[in-house]
Amino acid sequence: MRPMRIEDLDAVMVVERRAYPWPWSIGIFRDCLFAGYPAWVLVEGGAFIGHGVLSVAADEAHVLNVCVDPARQGRGYGRGLLRAMIDVARGRGACRVFLEVRPSNPVAVALYENEGFNEIGRRPRYYPTDKGREDAIVMAMELLAP
Repeated sequence: MRPMRIEDLDAVMVVERRAYPWPWSIGIFRDCLFAGYPAWVLVEGGAFIGHGVLSVAADEAHVLNVCVDPARQGRGYGRGLLRAMIDVARGRGACRVFLEVRPSNPVAVALYENEGFNEIGRRPRYYPTDKGREDAIVMAMELLAP
């Protein structure tokens, strides 16, 4: 795992498009990097296999994107990336971390619950779908001092 750089964005987009039917645009990633958001790529043997983006402001952090190539999912890469993001949030003084997840992604929901996130609400019609929009589950984790 290493910090994401502008020159990584083409490879990041390949993984993003493989993983999501409604991927982020390259412009969103570029804007996050220019804004100074902590962002990482997972690279193994020269192949990009995942990425993550976090925002931290005041005492709160928000996991904006966690993505692992579908061919590599189920091997702990997403969990490791999430844990690293939580560590960065804690190191930057965050007291809690938020994220949104699709209810139609039970594997991600289970990962977040297993890592200590709890559902705190819903965002109606947050995500696009083939048939319209889907709510987002809003989850949060309180960070304790190490």
